Amino acid sequence: MNLNHNKKVIRLIFCMSIILLFCIMLLSSTFGTADIGFIETLKVILSKIPILNKVISVSEIPNNHILIISKIRLPRIFLSALIGMGLSIVGASFQAIFKNPMADPYILGISSGAALGAALGFVFKLENSTLGSASITITAFIGSILTTILVYSIARVKNKIPTNTLLLAGISVSFLLSSLISVTMVFNRNEVEKIVFWTMGSVSSATYGEIILLLPFLCISILIIISLSKDLNIILTGDDTAKSLGIEVDKVKKIVLIVSSMIVAACVSVSGIIGFVGLIIPHIVRILLGPDNKILLPFSLVFGGAFMVISDTIARTIASPAEIPVGAITALFGAPYFIFLLIRSKKKVM
Repeated sequence: MNLNHNKKVIRLIFCMSIILLFCIMLLSSTFGTADIGFIETLKVILSKIPILNKVISVSEIPNNHILIISKIRLPRIFLSALIGMGLSIVGASFQAIFKNPMADPYILGISSGAALGAALGFVFKLENSTLGSASITITAFIGSILTTILVYSIARVKNKIPTNTLLLAGISVSFLLSSLISVTMVFNRNEVEKIVFWTMGSVSSATYGEIILLLPFLCISILIIISLSKDLNIILTGDDTAKSLGIEVDKVKKIVLIVSSMIVAACVSVSGIIGFVGLIIPHIVRILLGPDNKILLPFSLVFGGAFMVISDTIARTIASPAEIPVGAITALFGAPYFIFLLIRSKKKVM
């Protein structure tokens, strides 16, 4: 099979993956405590599209069903997909610059740093400032980027980042930040409910406003990371090799770290800590389609969005009418996979 044929096949698979993602999102909108059928759901969704709203009638559908679908289910489905996309591409880019298959914003403590920043924002009631909820995103961003720099500095040995050092640094910093969040809750009991929301991870209170807030961060950041996919491929061959080929390795790594921190901060600011998405999805894509970041990054976006929508659907339906935090569901998938990776890496050493 020639190169052009390969590209055509990859494009076809990518288009099919996007269609599958939309199908999963549509199917997810039919699940919930309220018993709303697929046809009713489809009509409500189609009636929101400008041209089709003149053709599709929803007069026979109860108003409460229309509100549940349009104001509750759809916002959290869209938000889940965006968060899954963001965390997945961050995981893939981290694994490239660290040359470490176990690099992930959650495992490395980046999510905890963003959550601590958001918690401090709540403590100082910054959401009531002129910037509103955007101030929480800013404090989360500051927390995530400072944590990234701290973990990177601790783990770095000359120009290399050993796997064990990186994991230990990330886990240690994550525990430290989690304890600081706990102390913050003890001394600020009035803000405990909000802070607990961030530490558990949930999209139950998703709104279209949060989607509009998150979308610009993700679109700009994702485009920047994908534009660096060729450089990331070369960096995987080794820093010295990349430098000899004219790649500004340190510059690329700093850009990826800053942009990835922005994505994590934006995601955490609207959902709290949701772990392991950036670990699982890039691995699955890498197994299916190979390590080429030109392919890995776009497919991680689509697979990550689908994974988060499925996880959130399970979270809100499996214990209905109660709801499980989506962060707990992703951890149930991710933690065993992380253990598997550790065992496999241990066997390689032995």
